[in-house]
Amino acid sequence: MPKLTLFDLDGTLVDSEVLANQVLVEVLAEHGLIFSLQQAVERFRGGKMAESIAEVEAYFACKLPDNFIPDLRQKTALAFQEKLQPIDGAVDLVRSVSSQICIASNGPPEKIRLSLSLTGLQPYFGDRLFSAYDVQAWKPDPELFLSAARTLGVHPADCAVVEDSLPGIHGGLAAGMQVFAYFPDAETPPLPDAVIVVKHLSELQAHL
Repeated sequence: MPKLTLFDLDGTLVDSEVLANQVLVEVLAEHGLIFSLQQAVERFRGGKMAESIAEVEAYFACKLPDNFIPDLRQKTALAFQEKLQPIDGAVDLVRSVSSQICIASNGPPEKIRLSLSLTGLQPYFGDRLFSAYDVQAWKPDPELFLSAARTLGVHPADCAVVEDSLPGIHGGLAAGMQVFAYFPDAETPPLPDAVIVVKHLSELQAHL
């Protein structure tokens, strides 16, 4: 059993990936840029916001206004307040884990706190919230995971990572941690043998 379990947030504990990318698609449409929801989810899942927007600009050969990301974040927060839900089984899972747990997310701290608050998950994590924006290292860079482990005093080999995106999975492996990949859909991308794939969060209770 791990001594520390590091949970990704978006798409792993809260059902935010499709919701956030839907807002992105709608805001892009306001600027005359048509991008499908499927394209957005496939390209930007688990990525860094600034890199995703840079990719959009390259795709459309355009330059978005300076206020695009702040406006997008504001509209995403409003959508979260109206519709965000925990992933099925998330609350039961974090309640049942016997080891220390924390959040390790590519999202900014304010987004992490908002998502946990809206979905009832905040009490289980307290202040053990680690953002890539705080360490200036985004998955697949392992530094976010390593920094969280150092802060909480746990050796990487005694840590488990729960992720739903390839950047997070590769970051967890690079950190030397056991990685669990949450892929509820029928198709699973090719993954290293060391990664344990689960289709529902309840499957993790036996491991954690």
